[in-house]
Amino acid sequence: MKSRWMLTVLGVAMAGLLAVGCGEKKEEKKPEAAANATAAAPAKKVVIGVAGAQSGDLASYGLPSLNAAKLVAKDLNAKGGINGVQVEVMPMDDQCKPELATNAATKLVSEKVTIVLGHICSGATKAALPIYKDAKVIVMSPSATSTELTQSGSYPNFFRTISYDLIQGKAAAEFAVNELKVKKVAVIHDKGDYGKGFAESAKKALEDGKVAKVALFEGITPGGVDYSAVVQKIKASGADCVLYGGYHPEASKIVTQMHKKGLKIAFVSDDGVKDDTFIKTAGADAEGVYATGPQILADNEVYKKAVADHEKEFGSKPGAFFPQAYAASQALLNAVAKAGSTDYDKVVAALQKEYVETPVGKIKFDAKGDAEGVSFSVYQVKSGKYELVK
Repeated sequence: MKSRWMLTVLGVAMAGLLAVGCGEKKEEKKPEAAANATAAAPAKKVVIGVAGAQSGDLASYGLPSLNAAKLVAKDLNAKGGINGVQVEVMPMDDQCKPELATNAATKLVSEKVTIVLGHICSGATKAALPIYKDAKVIVMSPSATSTELTQSGSYPNFFRTISYDLIQGKAAAEFAVNELKVKKVAVIHDKGDYGKGFAESAKKALEDGKVAKVALFEGITPGGVDYSAVVQKIKASGADCVLYGGYHPEASKIVTQMHKKGLKIAFVSDDGVKDDTFIKTAGADAEGVYATGPQILADNEVYKKAVADHEKEFGSKPGAFFPQAYAASQALLNAVAKAGSTDYDKVVAALQKEYVETPVGKIKFDAKGDAEGVSFSVYQVKSGKYELVK
């Protein structure tokens, strides 16, 4: 089914569209013509940068976003592009590492890219955003949930198609208390912007609720092999539940080591763990684990088309944050079309004003950059796959 926004994009006049990306070549002008030139050569392509983990341990989060951008661009280009201007995707790998994210941002800015899908991880996003902000580059993440990225007001150039950790952490804590009926909770995190933010939000919700006690609040060092020390602290705390903020490599090790020590209590985590890679890594120890994640609108026609297109194009089901990345690609390119150019202020205004039909619903963005109407659900690993719980 063709989504309405595509029809809208193709119907918008965009005379004089400015270049968004690199590689634009201007035809040589004769000296007499050059003297009278008053405008730049018209854009020959619109380039959307895609920054995120495209290699390394967290590539399973970033590659689906790259695939999403490619599919949206392919669909647009098959219909003539944006007013005849073709869309090009420019990948930029940051492995979800802040130091590589700044390099990726600098490269995209140097290539004159002015719309970026990414970054994937909150820490990497936070590191890159000042570079984009100074260059007036609009950035939209499908997965960076750190609350301050939008709620602080520090990054007016930043948007996202996922909700944030103040909401996600509270949702996880309330689920643990209200549905699992836990009484003592060990809150563990990876010390990063994302993991710690989720954990602090969960901790506050538990304390405000006054039903369950925070028995332990502890940070771990990412990339470790042995987490037996923190497992021992969890055991000694008497907790009947672990709330973990972080990503799947560490979560899988903690869960496995907990089970080896005979500690089989509820384990509730975040969307950084709600990924099939966690299940593959943790194996049988993943069974029963809960994780929050973006709400999936399985009956949404745009969602169904996007998934079907992915399976046809790449021969596999899409991975984590694919619907959010597809929606972000749609929203960015629709805003460029509505703006009639890549002018920063006009594109921002279009993002905040124009609704777009996407896999995550009909959305536009509020004044802080958050997509209106998106939310989190809770999932559990059952028989080797995540299933919706609530």
